[in-house]
Amino acid sequence: MAATTHTVTNQAPPLVGYDVFLSDRALAEGVERHLAPGLVEEARDELSALGRTAGSAQAQEWGVLANENPPKLRTHDRYGNRIDEVDFHPSWHRLLGHAVGAGLTDAWGRPGGHVRRAAGFLVWTQAEAGHGCPLSMTHAAVPALRTDPALAAEWEPRLTSHVYEEGLRPAGDKAGVLFGMGMTEKQGGSDVRANTTQARPLGDAGEYLLTGHKWFCSAPMCDGFLVLAQAPGGLTCFLVPRVLDDGTRNTFRIQRLKDKLGNRSNASSEVEFDETWARRVGDEGRGVRTIIEMVAATRLDCVVGSAALMRQGVAQAIHHAAYRSAFGGVLIEKPLMKNVLADLALESEAATTLALRLAAANDSGSEQDRALLRLAVPAAKYWVTKRCTPVVAEALECLGGNGYVEESGLPRLLRESPLNSIWEGSGNVQALDVLRALQREPHALDAFLQEVGRARGADHRLDGAIKNLLTELADLDGIEARARRLVERMALVLQGALLVRWAPSQVADAFCASRLGGDWGTAFGTLPHTLDLGAVVERARAEV
Repeated sequence: MAATTHTVTNQAPPLVGYDVFLSDRALAEGVERHLAPGLVEEARDELSALGRTAGSAQAQEWGVLANENPPKLRTHDRYGNRIDEVDFHPSWHRLLGHAVGAGLTDAWGRPGGHVRRAAGFLVWTQAEAGHGCPLSMTHAAVPALRTDPALAAEWEPRLTSHVYEEGLRPAGDKAGVLFGMGMTEKQGGSDVRANTTQARPLGDAGEYLLTGHKWFCSAPMCDGFLVLAQAPGGLTCFLVPRVLDDGTRNTFRIQRLKDKLGNRSNASSEVEFDETWARRVGDEGRGVRTIIEMVAATRLDCVVGSAALMRQGVAQAIHHAAYRSAFGGVLIEKPLMKNVLADLALESEAATTLALRLAAANDSGSEQDRALLRLAVPAAKYWVTKRCTPVVAEALECLGGNGYVEESGLPRLLRESPLNSIWEGSGNVQALDVLRALQREPHALDAFLQEVGRARGADHRLDGAIKNLLTELADLDGIEARARRLVERMALVLQGALLVRWAPSQVADAFCASRLGGDWGTAFGTLPHTLDLGAVVERARAEV
């Protein structure tokens, strides 16, 4: 006889069956703001379709399965032949196929491409973040390859294709390909000039054989990789295909897959090159300069990806609070919970608004915007990615014990949250990069100050923060030890300026009062109680 139990009450329904794009007002408004009027309707339709899929039960299940069944390395086949293959769960391929089909590797050649792609990347990352790694590197490889017009003509159509084809075959036989990168080595890490991988030139111009070990090589089943190695003329960038044109496998020995904190669906590996065929990209000795545009693009994706994780965490927290009752009322109406949710929503909207502004600067291509990106990308990468983990952790806490349980999805978000702060240069690397730009490229600071100056006079706390920032910039004493403090202030001032210009007054007021005006504690939920917190929370609520 079946046991009788109580009826389950006071549990929030799952956040499923909703449009991830249109339910994010900050994102939808940003896309409309930054695109030319003739592109808005088409982009809105595309992003809404992607948003509905991202919010579907099916896509959420793909994300769960891809992480519960992580990739497996097969170094040899049954006969002992070296094959160096990585097997992924079918859900991984479904996620990638949908992403590529939605144009998430295609930004450089279509009008408004960067804004449209960034918005799509922000939407689709909320379904599953790990497969964003090969998407990001494929997108980012385009500007590096453009330093060699012949290589770009051969590879760019494949990289920007909307067709995903799994499996290792010659790139020329595939309708679309994915790219990875291999920069860091165990003895150098972020100091890539300490790399020891050697590149020996062959008789044919531009062809080399590489020998060495890469400590981190993400997505090793990609079709090609941009790597750094020491050529006779110095550190140089190379293109390494997994399969050669004649169908033979290039030497690409995967030593092991990394056992990571998060990002479990994605394979990150150690790879050895042993007389591995490669094609030079750019001139010898200019490897960093050649690959720097790829790095800038992946750094911006770190900002977008962190904004996506924050947005999903905030959406889940507000959704839970809208249905859960405690102490005589619904949580979302409780003043203290409302303060916490509003504080989280501010962080999320500020990250999204900044990410889209930087994507729009890539679309613009103006000299002014290029200069702005030189400072704003590392500053945003430093700050937004660092805010991701505390935001997701607080969002998890809003669900209480339910949030700590794997089924809620919040633990996976939390494990993923530190990654973007580490990938493509951790915090100190970004801060030092900002200092280099300040010292060597004064036009970058001019562009930054002009950007924030567009909002001067609209909020006295923003004006005060700009004045204080100028004082800090004028004092070079101990500048390296102060670099994190300086970069944090730059990012906050830029976020504040953008919100003052474009966000609802309740959002801008709360951000400036707390982040710039100092009326804030050291934990979320410490906003001034006189602010219109209800309006901030309602704006961030995902409608199902």
